[in-house]
Amino acid sequence: MIIEKNKVVSIHYTLTDDQGKPLESSRGGDPMRYLHGHKNMIPGVETALDGKAAADQIQITLSPEDAYGARDESKVQRVPLKQLGADRHKLKKGMPLKIETRNGPGMVRVVKVGRFVVDLDSNHPMAGMTLTFDISIEDIRDASEEELSHGHAHGSGGHQHD
Repeated sequence: MIIEKNKVVSIHYTLTDDQGKPLESSRGGDPMRYLHGHKNMIPGVETALDGKAAADQIQITLSPEDAYGARDESKVQRVPLKQLGADRHKLKKGMPLKIETRNGPGMVRVVKVGRFVVDLDSNHPMAGMTLTFDISIEDIRDASEEELSHGHAHGSGGHQHD
């Protein structure tokens, strides 16, 4: 079986930056599982996996445009602390923070905490980075009707419904 649209793919991966520094790895735990062809994976990885088979191993290096995109400095904003309803003493540089926006909930990182304001960055933490993925394909299977209707893989390493 090969990887193509509507297949559930299980992979192990190690992610490194352009200096070879490890950033993430699934090894030592459950493989990551996703539904191929449904935009559940960053574009460059999904393209590289298309047509591969179980037990294949690949290494790919992606430019920011094929990974998490270029950094956008307009996504760094200064917000009054009282608007967040947060205690400035509990906020730390680099801390992830869930906020409500006019488009619904979003994740940001704290860049700087001032006396009355906080600088927040809504760029993905890996935006602007060249990334290398070492991937081993563990399993490929047909997606269930439920997975296809939901648009994502279910079960261990995929999406869980409670």
